[in-house]
Amino acid sequence: MPPWRWRRAFPRSTLDAIEAAIRASETRHGAEIRFAIENNLGLADALQGLTGRARAIEVFSELRVWDTEHNSGVLIYLLLADRDIEIVVDRGISACIPDAEWEAVAHSMEVAFRKGEFEQGALAGIEQASLLLGKCFPPAGHNPDEMPNRPVVLGS
Repeated sequence: MPPWRWRRAFPRSTLDAIEAAIRASETRHGAEIRFAIENNLGLADALQGLTGRARAIEVFSELRVWDTEHNSGVLIYLLLADRDIEIVVDRGISACIPDAEWEAVAHSMEVAFRKGEFEQGALAGIEQASLLLGKCFPPAGHNPDEMPNRPVVLGS
């Protein structure tokens, strides 16, 4: 996939909308959401059999999504070439919300992305994640924004 491909799926206006949705979402719960887009895996990674899930776990670590006060970080990772969404959650969240619920969010996003509905799919996924997070992590009186809300594009 050409390196510029992500710009067609996620123009500046879509990145702005995702950022705004994350910011609004985080006022309704005490967790932190990061959204990462990667065009494709490198040739060496692909030849070594690196999966989207394994790469998402690497990105979770690289972006320090685990580094929140209440172990409440969520990474929504998109491997654009495969339209593969992986959601990685910190231990505080995994203790409260079953993996099957995150898999359902990822699946709904993948369906939208396969139709080319990138902005709609991303915003719907963030809203679904927000509803899940609100059940276990209601906002406290002091709810600092611990992570950037802007989506990160890896390898761009």
